[in-house]
Amino acid sequence: MKLYRLERQTLLATDLTSAWRFFSDPRNLAAITPPWLDFRIHSAVPERMYAGMLVEYRVHPLAGIPLRWITEITQVREPHFFIDEQRFGPYRFWHHQHRFEACAGGTAMTDVVHYGLPGDPFSRPLQRWLVAPRLAAIFAYRHEQLSQRLGLLDTAGPDPNH
Repeated sequence: MKLYRLERQTLLATDLTSAWRFFSDPRNLAAITPPWLDFRIHSAVPERMYAGMLVEYRVHPLAGIPLRWITEITQVREPHFFIDEQRFGPYRFWHHQHRFEACAGGTAMTDVVHYGLPGDPFSRPLQRWLVAPRLAAIFAYRHEQLSQRLGLLDTAGPDPNH
């Protein structure tokens, strides 16, 4: 099985405690997931995650076809990171690290996702033409929503024309 890696960093204009509070509440996941996925949690979830917690949800990634996904939160080290792993769902392998680190003016949040597809090597064209672009779109939407909800740090620096 070929493993793929996706890494994204977002610089949030909020303190580490507030960032952790937002991301450690599983109910906030729906707010940063694109509406075209029709994401819905189907299990009771607490306000704060914990290691060993299972979350069952449904997504509709292709042509409205519902897919069941069960994730386990396998590790939590507040307020620095947590890891979720797919236990049942569309991927053969899914391991998602969420890292948080205080930085000047806010919090650096880094997502590192390792994933594998079923049917390898036959699924490799799907990775290139469907899965990778969809994941990129999901994380782009997430970035946009985080900008509106928590604010982003300006990393461009001062405008040299002013």
